[in-house]
Amino acid sequence: MTWPAPVTLTGQHVTLAPLSPDHLEDLKKASGDGDMHRLWYTIIPDAAGMQAEIDRRLALQKSGSMLPFSTLTADGRAVGMTTYMNIDAGNRRLEIGSTWLARESQRGPVNTEAKRLMLTHAFEALDCIAVEFRTHFVNHQSRRAIERLGAKLDGILRNHMIMNNDTLRDTAVYSITAAEWPMVKANLTWMLECPRN
Repeated sequence: MTWPAPVTLTGQHVTLAPLSPDHLEDLKKASGDGDMHRLWYTIIPDAAGMQAEIDRRLALQKSGSMLPFSTLTADGRAVGMTTYMNIDAGNRRLEIGSTWLARESQRGPVNTEAKRLMLTHAFEALDCIAVEFRTHFVNHQSRRAIERLGAKLDGILRNHMIMNNDTLRDTAVYSITAAEWPMVKANLTWMLECPRN
């Protein structure tokens, strides 16, 4: 049996549904919101490359190294993607990554709830011992978001990857362990329930 198996995770503000070619048109629109594909320090497909990215993620799912999701708003519109990736079933570890959201869905409850859903499933259904997050060292928005979750910095992998523009990426590696999950869960719940100014 595949670990982790495809699943739909549903919250109040967001549903994480198995990635499907049916989400193509919504995802094309979402990636154009804010021209995020132009960010040099991350890899977000533009509209023209969206079909290839869906195909790539689904092929990785078939090989057992990724479980991709579409991030859907409460009205069922796809506004981004996220995954369980770098899956290590033998050690019950995985990474939450390859995540992007349309600008309209950033800085609100969508990402926070999506992470709570994914972490809850990882720790409480899959019995993970740790969940990782990785991002470019200079992607300060992503690093702040990961740190707000309660993840701790494990270290920096220097010259870890060659980017599409031939620059070298230093990768910041964060993790949450099973022992830390109750505190992290309480914090995420508080973040979702507290009034927003």
